[in-house]
Amino acid sequence: MFGLGVPEILLILAIALIVIGPKKLPDLAKTMGRAMGEFKNAAQNFKKSIETENSIKEFKNSGDIIKKDIKDTVKDINNKADEKSDQPEQPEESEKPDDTYSASMSDNTKLKVNNTKNKKIKPNKDNTDK
Repeated sequence: MFGLGVPEILLILAIALIVIGPKKLPDLAKTMGRAMGEFKNAAQNFKKSIETENSIKEFKNSGDIIKKDIKDTVKDINNKADEKSDQPEQPEESEKPDDTYSASMSDNTKLKVNNTKNKKIKPNKDNTDK
């Protein structure tokens, strides 16, 4: 316990019996027992609260790390988006007929094909659905 052996405890009990008296000694023992129990409960609650605070701190630290990682990722994405917006847009390639196909056509046929591409076809009154 507190480094007390059996002889020391017997000596303390004998002195308490003489000083307090035999009538009040049992009440004092009950009060001391309750006080010791409350002290143990308070110590356990204090220990649990410290452990809870430590786990909350660890949770906050991991949350801060995740938050920092997210901010870094967003910053990287924004930087890459800014880099792409700084570059001029390249014009899209226009649709050209296949060179092998156009090489086999005569100039006259090419003109006809190009003319038909530019014309809009009007629907026939006979072919329209009513």
